[in-house]
Amino acid sequence: MQVRRQTLLRKVPQVGLVFWIIKLCTTAMGESTSDYFVFHINPYAAVITGFLAFVTTMVLQFRTSRYTPWIYWLNVLMVAIFGTMAADVTHVVLGVPYIISTITFAVVLIIVFYLWQKSEGTLSIHSITSYRREAFYWTTVLATFALGTAAGDLFAFGFKLGFLAAGIIFAAIFIIPALGYAVFKWNPVLSFWFAYILTRPLGASFADWTGKQHSIGGLGWGDGPVAAVLFILIVIFVGYLQITHEDVDRSS
Repeated sequence: MQVRRQTLLRKVPQVGLVFWIIKLCTTAMGESTSDYFVFHINPYAAVITGFLAFVTTMVLQFRTSRYTPWIYWLNVLMVAIFGTMAADVTHVVLGVPYIISTITFAVVLIIVFYLWQKSEGTLSIHSITSYRREAFYWTTVLATFALGTAAGDLFAFGFKLGFLAAGIIFAAIFIIPALGYAVFKWNPVLSFWFAYILTRPLGASFADWTGKQHSIGGLGWGDGPVAAVLFILIVIFVGYLQITHEDVDRSS
């Protein structure tokens, strides 16, 4: 049993600067990629394809015996793309207002946190020592992406702030848990998930600002080119981790 616990610990990376850089890039690319495919091919085909890719990478992540950077971050990227599509479908297809979808996904996230805490006694990513905890972890990640997408759209469109203003607001809020943890010694688990949730609307807001057309407040670079640049950055940083292994938990 101890061998299994140690093996599963290595399936989640250590959290550091590169972790947050890649996380922000995946959230931004998830937004750009989702929008590009939804608007350039049949939206239903895009969602189905995104779901199949999401399931495939999730199976790959669960089947691997230890943390492998390219597998882990590929799964995060697919969660980002499909999570974005899921949130967009609730508004575009089902007609759910941004405020309602934001509140709904927030409630879903709270329920997942509650069930995870009640079942396992901790929400720390460093305590993922079983497949059940890993399932809770990825369910939480998916919920944060859906919530972040809805919240980002709520600020940009619902509150009519625009992409750049929304991004600046989320960037300012993103600093709060970092300062809270570093200066005021906030609970590390609370600080982590606070920041993690905010990476989604933060990355997506700046992805929309750079990619969307001028008429709706963007720079007009295009969703496709923005996604391509972000993909290159992700490959570079993940390749760095794959070579250096600096984010591998060696304490177990």
